[in-house]
Amino acid sequence: MALKATIFKARLQVADMDRDYYGEHQLTLARHPSETDERMMVRLLAFAHNAADGLEFTRGLSSDDEADLWLKNLSGEIDLWIEVGLPAEERLRKASGRAAEVLVYSYGRRTAPIWWQKQRDALARFDNLRVYHLPADACEQMAAMAARNMELNVTIQDGQLWLSSDTQSVEVTPEIWK
Repeated sequence: MALKATIFKARLQVADMDRDYYGEHQLTLARHPSETDERMMVRLLAFAHNAADGLEFTRGLSSDDEADLWLKNLSGEIDLWIEVGLPAEERLRKASGRAAEVLVYSYGRRTAPIWWQKQRDALARFDNLRVYHLPADACEQMAAMAARNMELNVTIQDGQLWLSSDTQSVEVTPEIWK
């Protein structure tokens, strides 16, 4: 019998002073059986960092031809494609051809720097691609915040993100790799 996704609910308040975006989002996150709390929380942070009406979680790990998150315009074209983790160059090439803008949120204490060292030259040709790396300590702290029902606040200013719940707070400063 196949394992089913675990459902998480999040009420997310976003105050993004860098983009003058302020909003509240009621989110449902389906955590794939092979997904960790850390990866799920990085997806949630990626949502907050790019929050907009229409930004949505996709089938993610369950689908080879969808992003982890995307934003489509009214004509159905993909304006923003967001990948979490360490995607293959081929996947990012396809995404760059399908979307106006592609973002990668990489994480991992040892694996991400090795991935970036191997991929950097191949990814340099994609003008619509940006790669962020999230510090391992911050990702581990975010993973500890995961709960089936979450009320979270995210404040973004000068490229820094502060994620907080009623009991914890994490400061995340993404490193821009590309």
